[in-house]
Amino acid sequence: MKVAFLVGTEGVEQVELTEPWKAVADAGHTPELVSTDSGRVQAYNHLDKADTFPVDRTAGEARPDDFGALVLPGGVANPDALRLDEDAVAFAKGFFDQGKPVAAICHAPWTLVEADVLRGRTLTSWPSLRTDITNAGGTWVDEPVKVCTSGPNTLITSRKPDDLKAFCEAFLDVFAR
Repeated sequence: MKVAFLVGTEGVEQVELTEPWKAVADAGHTPELVSTDSGRVQAYNHLDKADTFPVDRTAGEARPDDFGALVLPGGVANPDALRLDEDAVAFAKGFFDQGKPVAAICHAPWTLVEADVLRGRTLTSWPSLRTDITNAGGTWVDEPVKVCTSGPNTLITSRKPDDLKAFCEAFLDVFAR
């Protein structure tokens, strides 16, 4: 199965991209990097620049039909940039419209707030998103990982890099179904 990783051109938390990417590839799936622009994306280790990664397709070119699942890595600047890009928001929303699984960690649910897909859903995130998630109709919980099936698709969320092992295990379990 092809799995889309949607990120902005700058600000993705590197470990929240690379660890899930490796987990997806190790499970026999094909990860693909989708971003708002072509070229390369600049990852960060918190506030410090880290590595860059090549973009496979832009959000304007990619279609949810081409993928079996979506992973949204975090970082503060990354989802904030994504939520301002109409193509990126529409791409993420398309996975919900098609009932495909979505996994989001840390600040990544900001993109889902913008896509208006959290009503009636229970999820976790970095704690500062609690009010945004609640205002978007979701229920926020403080758990390492939350798998929510009360909607058109399965939504897997996690709080922070320390939760990556549980996050990857949870979304791989869902992707295998």
